[in-house]
Amino acid sequence: MDLQNIDLLYFLQPIITIAFSAGLVIYWHRKRTFTGAVLVYSLLAYAGAIAVKVAVQALTYPAFVARFGDNRWALGAYFGVQTVLFEVGGAFLVAAWAVSRGKLNTKDAEGYGLGLAFWENAGYLGTLGLFTLVSIYLTLAYAGPISQEVYSSLISTRPDLFYPPSQALPLVGYGLLERVTSLLFHVSWGYLCLIAASMHKRQYFLLALPMGLVDFFVPFAGILGVLMFESLLFVLGLGSVALALLVTRSLRHRSGAEKPATQS
Repeated sequence: MDLQNIDLLYFLQPIITIAFSAGLVIYWHRKRTFTGAVLVYSLLAYAGAIAVKVAVQALTYPAFVARFGDNRWALGAYFGVQTVLFEVGGAFLVAAWAVSRGKLNTKDAEGYGLGLAFWENAGYLGTLGLFTLVSIYLTLAYAGPISQEVYSSLISTRPDLFYPPSQALPLVGYGLLERVTSLLFHVSWGYLCLIAASMHKRQYFLLALPMGLVDFFVPFAGILGVLMFESLLFVLGLGSVALALLVTRSLRHRSGAEKPATQS
């Protein structure tokens, strides 16, 4: 029996995600400020946050669902608070530690946020997504007994993987929009966290914390619809970037005004 394989269009999402994430890092390294220390400390912040999230959810999620069921408001708070505490809070703690050791400073703030986004989009979801798709594709192409089992499982759990190109392409587009939104949020709170840590101004950290509540909306994706859900989060991401730039405008102007004097 010939098995239908997954649409190759789905490979575009992780490939493009990895490409634009790596491209931004390379650009920032060559044209702005992105050092090896930024890459290492942003990895420490991101990986630490994800590890703690996984541990906390493994210990609490079954009991939480037993208590609250599918209450979207409760689930939204459950996911959102974790992102606030572990991703944003963790980014600040790692930034403060790096600053105290003289490894990072204010000029690394943009790169630090970009590093967090890189590890989320390229290092974790992009690479994992690509590996998963390649594994599925090769398994189905093998056409052995295991292929039939995998195919039957996917047809019931992920039928979208077998959509024709006309239906698959919009899903790829939504997935890419989601990764751009992730970039906007990670850059925003990473930038503010390092500014707060390096300048000892906690108000910037307090502004970054609510940005982690983006994950509050995850349980509402089904009732909002994909287009509205992804559009809403994208607009919020743009708002986060705008806020971060607005509240640090005087700092950036001051930094720009000091450069000529330093070079003279």
